[in-house]
Amino acid sequence: MKGAIFYSGQYGSTAKYADWIGVATGLPVFSIEDSYADPTKYDFLVLGSSVIVYKLTIRKWVTQNLAKIANKPIILFSVSGAGPGAKLDKWVADCLPKTLVSSMQHVGLRGRLDMNEISWWLKLFMRIGSWKSDDPEVKKHELEGFDFMDESSISPVVEMVEKIQSSRDLAA
Repeated sequence: MKGAIFYSGQYGSTAKYADWIGVATGLPVFSIEDSYADPTKYDFLVLGSSVIVYKLTIRKWVTQNLAKIANKPIILFSVSGAGPGAKLDKWVADCLPKTLVSSMQHVGLRGRLDMNEISWWLKLFMRIGSWKSDDPEVKKHELEGFDFMDESSISPVVEMVEKIQSSRDLAA
């Protein structure tokens, strides 16, 4: 059973998680920007996406490649400042086709935001968001940035990959 990791990110956290998952599972890792990245060559996919302003950065690629990926087992890992939960699940559901969301597995991973690396409009958006937040910790992260990167947090994704590989191996 051949699988691969396809990811989209903006500031490096998603790429780092994709690399960690690739090392842990032995799966090849492709940026969706790579012209040679072809999802039709694989039996299952791990998709990685950063979340910027409540949107998955991989959403357009998924829509463009939906016919190629729709019938494959898919694991999605999303990377954001928000932890796993209803808010993140809603962002994912709002960005991807319902048929895909209902059939894939999703793991929310916490990322990193360096305020010195982001665009002025994202800084503005984060500042506005901080005004709306009642949580002082969230407000602080939206104004100052954060670093929640944790290699050990990939373990659910690795376990899901191993389960797909072993279930297909047993069926063969």
